[in-house]
Amino acid sequence: MTDRWPRPIAEIAVTLAFATRLPLAHLAHVAEGDIARASWAMPVAGALVGAAAALAYAVAVRLGLPPTVAAALAIAAGMALTGAMHEDGLADTADALGGDDRARKLEIMHDSRLGTFGACALVLSILLRWAAIASIARPGAVALALIAAHTAARAALPAVMAAVPPARSDGLAASFGAPAREAAAAAALIGALALVLCFGFGPALVAAALLGVAAVAVARLSLNAIGGHTGDVLGALEQLGEVLVLLVAVASGARP
Repeated sequence: MTDRWPRPIAEIAVTLAFATRLPLAHLAHVAEGDIARASWAMPVAGALVGAAAALAYAVAVRLGLPPTVAAALAIAAGMALTGAMHEDGLADTADALGGDDRARKLEIMHDSRLGTFGACALVLSILLRWAAIASIARPGAVALALIAAHTAARAALPAVMAAVPPARSDGLAASFGAPAREAAAAAALIGALALVLCFGFGPALVAAALLGVAAVAVARLSLNAIGGHTGDVLGALEQLGEVLVLLVAVASGARP
């Protein structure tokens, strides 16, 4: 981790260098254990991705494109900024669930090929997010929903990293390290604050409850299926979180 900036700024830079495709590698070298220490900033990185997706949506609408097309471009912008790392995690996790035992599940998860379960999970994730964004339609409301979804979805990840051991001793999740409770709590607080600011207290409470249930369910599933979490499992949880928050945005009346 770089020593040129105050520690919070350096940790945000580390998180952005890891979680996005922004050219920050030369500014924030990521060493073993840095991801765990900087994990509180995961929702901060999510806010940036959400803002970029919202900007793509607003520009598309400004150019006269319909909400359906603008929604697709917003999702594409988020994928481009993250390198679709969370979508890849969702697909690998869904494919792995079809394995017969723990070893086979981990083998499938490590395989870069896309299977039927993974393809179906990706299609469902993209379709649900696309439909939710397009139904909200108004650029201002879409911006709030996207920022809340990307921020809060990533806010749940440090808690799972802290509570569930890595499934592999030599995998990406193991190299992250386990976040301290303070880091996980800070991430959760940032995510909750984003939900309240974007949606108001009532819908924020519903979204936070759904995210909590999703985090517990994914944690238990990963423990039972593969003995712990992996980077792919965290990606799957992030995707599930985005979908849930966007659906809450639609249900709470964030519509034209």
